[in-house]
Parts: sequence; C-alpha cells; structure tokens
Amino acid sequence: MKEPDVLVLGSGIAGLMLALKCAAWGRVLVLTKRQAEDSSTNWAQGGIAAVHDARDSFARHERDTLRCGAGLCDREVVRQVVREGPERVAELEALGVPFSRTGRGLALGREGGHSARRIVHASDFTGRAIEQVLVERVRQHPRIRVLEDQLAVDLILDSRLRGRRAAPRRERVWGAYVMDCRDTRDGGSSRIRPVTARATVLATGGCGKVYLYTSNPDIATGDGIAMAYRAGAAVENLEFVQFHPTCLYHPAAKSFLLSEALRGEGAVLRTLDGERFMPRAHRMAELAPRDVVARAIDREMKRRGEPHVLLDITHLPAHRVKGRFPNIHAALLRFGFDLTRDPIPVVPAAHYMCGGVRATLAGRTSLPGLLAVGETACTGLHGANRLASNSLLEAVVGAHHGAVEARRQAARAARVPEAEPWQARGTRPPHETVVFDHNWDTVRRVMWDLVGIVRSDQRLAFAARRLALLREEIELDYDRLRLSRDLVELRNIALVGSLIVACARRRSESRGLHDILDHPRPDPRRAGRPTVLRAPALALRRRRRLAAPGGVGL
Repeated sequence: MKEPDVLVLGSGIAGLMLALKCAAWGRVLVLTKRQAEDSSTNWAQGGIAAVHDARDSFARHERDTLRCGAGLCDREVVRQVVREGPERVAELEALGVPFSRTGRGLALGREGGHSARRIVHASDFTGRAIEQVLVERVRQHPRIRVLEDQLAVDLILDSRLRGRRAAPRRERVWGAYVMDCRDTRDGGSSRIRPVTARATVLATGGCGKVYLYTSNPDIATGDGIAMAYRAGAAVENLEFVQFHPTCLYHPAAKSFLLSEALRGEGAVLRTLDGERFMPRAHRMAELAPRDVVARAIDREMKRRGEPHVLLDITHLPAHRVKGRFPNIHAALLRFGFDLTRDPIPVVPAAHYMCGGVRATLAGRTSLPGLLAVGETACTGLHGANRLASNSLLEAVVGAHHGAVEARRQAARAARVPEAEPWQARGTRPPHETVVFDHNWDTVRRVMWDLVGIVRSDQRLAFAARRLALLREEIELDYDRLRLSRDLVELRNIALVGSLIVACARRRSESRGLHDILDHPRPDPRRAGRPTVLRAPALALRRRRRLAAPGGVGL
C-alpha cells in the first residue's frame, strides 16, 4: 500500500477499532511489531466498564472514576467517555464480540473502586475475545492492510524530508521509519525504510517491560511514548504507573494476572498464616482501588518478610468459581493450583501507564499529523489512578473520535512528501550482545527497586543518575551499531524509564499511584495540575543519523 491515508502503529483494541472506522473513508496501513494478536488487549481478563443496569447511573460511574483519579481527572473527558460507553459496547457486540449474557441481558461483574456491577465481559478473557474479532474484521477489510513483524524506530518529521534544508518552525509528522523484522540479516536493520502517510496514529500500548515484574506482554516497551517525545511531542503524568495487585507468584509463570473480577466475586487477600488484612487498609477492603490494594500487599510483604500473599476464593462453591472463571481455573491447574481448593500466591506487578503522550480524547497531540490513542495516550480520563476496566472503554471511545480527527488531519495533507532514506553509513554489526542483555536487566531492576510502588526522593535521585549513565551508553551503541529489535526496544525503555523518574521528581506529593515517603500527603495546590515534559529544543536539533535524532535530554 503506497502512501496510505492513515498509518496505525499497533494492533490492540484502540488501533484496530480506529482502523476499521478510518477505512470507511480512506486507505489504512496497520503495522504491528510482532503478530497482530500480540497486544495488551489480548491479555485483558476483566472487561469494559459501562452502565447497563437500571440501578446504576452515569453519575455513579463518573463519581467512581473521579474518586479513583485522585483530583487529576479531566471532568469533561470522564463525562463523555462514561456516557458513550453503552453505545461503544453495543458496537463491539454488533461486530461479533461474544459478551457474556444472562436471561436479563448483559452479565455484569464488579471490580475494585466500582460502586455497582457494570463490568461487561466475555467470560474471564474479554480482551482475547475482542482481539480475535477485531483482527478477523481488519484482515477481511479491502481497504486495510496489516503487516506483521514491523518495528517503528522513529517518526518522520518535516526536517527529515527529502530536499529540506532547514527545520521548520513547527514540525509535522509524516509517518515512521520502520524495521522489517522478517528479514533476519543484521536483525532487520538492513530493511529500515520510511513509511509515509497523511496521518499517523500511535496505538502502541503501554510500557510494562520498563519494570522487572509486569503483567504486560513482551511488546510493551513504551515505543510510542519514546518516539513521540524524541519528535518533540508533550508527554504527561508518567509518574502514575499502576501496579496490578494480583499476579501469580510462580517461577514458571510469566506475567500471569489474576483478574480483579475474582475479588469482585468475593475472593479475599490473606497473609501466609491466613490473616485477612484488607479490611484494615480500606473501608472497601478487597474492592478498594488498585493503588490502595497494591500498597497494602507491598506493606504486608515487607512488614512480615514474606515473598507473596494469598488470594483465596475457596469459600465459594466450586461450580460457581469454575463457571465464572473457566480460563483462569484451567491456566492455574497447569501450574499446580486448583482455584476452587487452593489459596493462590500473588504479588503486585507493573500493569498500566495512566500517563502517556498528551492528547485529546480524539487523539490529537501537540504535533500536527500525529495522533495517540489507547494506553499510549494521556487524555485525562484516568488522572492519578485508573479505575478498573476503564481502559478498554477509553480505547473504544477514543478510537471512535480518533477516526474523525484522523480524517481531519489527512485532509490537510493533499500530497505526502518524500522522506529521506534511512542512513546506516559508518555503523557495524555488534561484536556481541551481552552488553545489551546486561543493560536490559539493569534498566528494569533500577525501575523496580527504586521507582516502584513506594518511592523516596533519594531513590528517585539515584535512579535518575543510573539511568542517565545507561542512556549515554545505549545512545552510543545506537549511533555506531547496526540496529536490531533488541537495541531499539532497549533505547525506548531506557528513555521511558528516565521520563517516569523525571515526572516523579517533579511531583513533591503523594497522590494516587505516586506514593513518596518524603511527601506523604497530597498537596491541594497540585490538584488538577498535570506533570508535562517536552524534549529540550537543543536536543531536538541534534541529528546523529540523517534520519533519526540521537540522544534526547530531559
């Protein structure tokens, strides 16, 4: 597909829904860095929060979202997303998503922070059901092309167009430089090419792999946030990293999450000697917002010196548990646990980025031609802490409005200019990759140990110094070596980690997910005030490669 109207980077619910809607008026190219089904959406167990019960109301859903967001939500965005929820759920069901139903309509679950049952789900693997339907629909559409194993390296700006002599006063985005990872020569670096489009959409998901322990898939390396920041776009509220309270603690289990819906159905948290501790931590006990539950678990583990806590639903009838959670029950059996009989060992893990590229609900960013949707974007919905199951809701509402904005952006670009080819002159293959592996582990360990659930000024200062040294080394490798998937992703997680630290150091208060020992209470003066970062102008002018900027300072 030559010069698509819309280039979508990412194949989760936000990117695919936007692609389907944009295909009504233009040609769409979807690039995904692994297989199309490899997305955080595919891993989502819980569901979509939307009001469907007559005993519930939009006002209650809005109130729950605002309370969870701890004073940083955009009220108008909250109102719009909540009120569009039922319509967007109906749209997904019309596409073929098999949401669970009862004789009275949609089956509704309850999760932490919600004051009513409003979680629309497809059994206990809602994300997988949504992803399968959307991927099938996208593949069948004649105006959409999907290319897999395509890794975006950096965005194409005006200053990188062929024949451009000087950078414009305000850059526009025209697509991305993309590595074809199907080509195994040099890890694909010999196949980096410009892909231009009238509108470019970042739907690359989150950045859980910045941390040592995460519920996210391996693809979640913060690529969209890193590329946007390097291009000069504003990023916002990256200090608010949500840790899911209950991931399976088992040496053979990689990133297996136990849905919050378990606690919604009555599961309780216990210490290893069987003591239930959440009633002491919050009036809603196990149904408290995620930040409260994660901190309570972390506190109990540190206080007692225990490696995990227990999630216990054995007091409920076995047929009810297996009927509601068939996939989780089957998965746990493979690890030697019976959910109906055994308390399950769990620990918190990095789960969701509440901040992201600063964007409107329609995805408009501070750079013309660039949109951001889904977890990549920070629209103001989540504030300082995401309410459970509001993420898929934001994705479908954002995709709906993003398609309109993408058409508007595309209409402003009558002709797509030609981009300079990617230049790798003077680079060489790496002699060995052990340094890459070491730096991968070091970045993630620094973030886990020093920028985790509970922070301090001293830890953040130390993390900033360590990450600065690591990034200097990584940027040197980026300039002199032929690129590989590992090096591109390493560069991104190191930058995103540094951005998280920079945002955290600017917020001298505890609010929502940002819990800092030196400033234990919220500062009323910071209510409603986001943390915004932009790359320094000097850094944006530096060009170490013809087609891509080098190190970008904070």
